[in-house]
Amino acid sequence: MNEAKLQSNVSPRKEKWNRFWESVKYAFHVMFHPFDGFWDLIHEKRGSLAAATTFLVLFLLTRVLKLMYTNFQFISAPLQYINVFEQAASLLFPFLILCLANWSMTTLFDGKGRFSDIYMAMCYALVPYVLIQLPLVFVSNIIAFDEAAFYTVLMSFSIIWCLMLAFVGLMQVHDYGPGKTLIFLVVTVVGALIIIFLLLVFLSLLSDAFSYFVSLYREIAFRLY
Repeated sequence: MNEAKLQSNVSPRKEKWNRFWESVKYAFHVMFHPFDGFWDLIHEKRGSLAAATTFLVLFLLTRVLKLMYTNFQFISAPLQYINVFEQAASLLFPFLILCLANWSMTTLFDGKGRFSDIYMAMCYALVPYVLIQLPLVFVSNIIAFDEAAFYTVLMSFSIIWCLMLAFVGLMQVHDYGPGKTLIFLVVTVVGALIIIFLLLVFLSLLSDAFSYFVSLYREIAFRLY
């Protein structure tokens, strides 16, 4: 009886791990077959939020490692001033704001994707960046500057591949055509800028309010004591 109970506790955990691993491996299918890959990723539940978040973390980690360990001949980054958390946040927050802006705008115009679907598709679109640029960090330290063209081409190729996957992913998520997807990509960027502006205004007002109450407290404390 105890053995059966132990198996019942282990089995769901193993099942979750298998599900996670399958959704991670499915990213390779999405990379090379984006149209049916993204459709099945969302509509056939072939992807998972856990795998998507893993790809996002790897993307941020790749960016930080690229700044810290790429050969100085290929990148100019003042290592003494690099803050790992700031660098990660400088990509994470714009990424999330873009997802939020896309969801906000497409919801008003018959977009079928939920925020989780958009987030998942965008995260899976980052996989080529990790697979190409992470090895390039180490390659940059063993090739000569004369071979910089090889390095630059691969860098550019990884970014173009990611953009192409993001385009197809959003098209499949919202069930839009190419033209409508392109229009809403522009609208998404505009929406993201508006969200950033409103956040900055809110933070500015919050900072002013905090400063006011601190000054008020000091004035009261000064008069009482």
